[in-house]
Amino acid sequence: MPAPTPKDYSVPHVSKLPANEGDTVKLFVREYDGTQGNQPHEVVLMLHGRSVPVLAGYDLTVPGSDIDYNWAQDLAKHHYDVFMMDLQGNGRSPRPKMDEPRNANPTQRGVLSPNPLSPPYTGPPLYPHQLSNTDSECAELATVIDFIRSLPGRNKPMDFIGWSAAAPSMGPYTLQHPEMVKSLFLLAPVFPPDGRWSGDPADPFAIPPNTTLPVSDPPTLYGFPMFVSSKQGFVDAWTREQGDPPQREPGIEDAAWAAMMANDPVGSKWGQKLPSGAYEGIHRFRNPYFWGWTKETVPYQDALGNYILGDRVPVAIVYGELDKTANTPPNVPVPPPLRFSVPALYKAIGGPEKLMFELEGAGHSVVWERPAEIVHDIAFQWLHNKHKVWDLTSGSYYRDSTGVLTPV
Repeated sequence: MPAPTPKDYSVPHVSKLPANEGDTVKLFVREYDGTQGNQPHEVVLMLHGRSVPVLAGYDLTVPGSDIDYNWAQDLAKHHYDVFMMDLQGNGRSPRPKMDEPRNANPTQRGVLSPNPLSPPYTGPPLYPHQLSNTDSECAELATVIDFIRSLPGRNKPMDFIGWSAAAPSMGPYTLQHPEMVKSLFLLAPVFPPDGRWSGDPADPFAIPPNTTLPVSDPPTLYGFPMFVSSKQGFVDAWTREQGDPPQREPGIEDAAWAAMMANDPVGSKWGQKLPSGAYEGIHRFRNPYFWGWTKETVPYQDALGNYILGDRVPVAIVYGELDKTANTPPNVPVPPPLRFSVPALYKAIGGPEKLMFELEGAGHSVVWERPAEIVHDIAFQWLHNKHKVWDLTSGSYYRDSTGVLTPV
């Protein structure tokens, strides 16, 4: 089947970011309309995580590979109407305050040193705060959802697919707007069970007490809007989650890096200068501040006593056995808002319609690993079979490389 044709949109949005609040910006959205003939549109919205632009994560085609990494096109070939979006601070959406090298995380600025940037990259950040937050990202989601629903035949609940730190945006949005969401499919979701929460049961999604946005304290965590990474740093972090045999196909790191650089016209011109005269590029991504996605809020119920997650909105979770990003190792000292656990998310979901699969040998970057096609298959079954995978509608399972499922 030939690849579907993309259609790109620039969706107007009044920004809620503290860095450019009130400005009208354009959010990047790509659509692959896989609807055939007179079939009704079955809408899927895909959201990236903290760092990887949406097209690099979900719309990557690797010529010559036997593995189909392109999740978005795979869903479109199965007749789904697929939309992908970049939040501000990532990909092809605006990146306010991020073209200034001094606004990078000071502890990471060493990767900028090979490139004589102007202005210089030394000194304190000129904007000493985090970039986005739960409210700003939920507002961007809401704008894009309203835009999609304004299109002919799309005014209906949609299925969400989110990778990594998409969860702290898609999760709170779903808890507050379950009527808009048909199901929630989370890959390697970031979930801090003891994260930030207002502590007020009447308003579990409020900003935590005594929090003034934008946040700067502690400065080592929040006193800058942008993280940066070199290609070597990106590859090294990925390598730490590879087992034996590794699930990363040789050369895929080059394809993934090239895709990220293709979605950043500024960062792609920073960093180490290559023999060709081009720059290797620096990966730039937003520094967010999240709340309201914890063991206290996930079991949230509506006025009739129905659980939002697992009851009104079925939830599927998939993650890799070797994922140290979404599952903080016990020996890593971090404050509670930054200690993550995928099984804790599954446990916190109150309703019965929840499925979770742990994949043998996979890491956090499973979208670019050999098990990517397994993830695609699970997602397709989840959507096509009305929230059933391998005839299962609930439970937690370990899937080994031969396909054997073991209840966990």
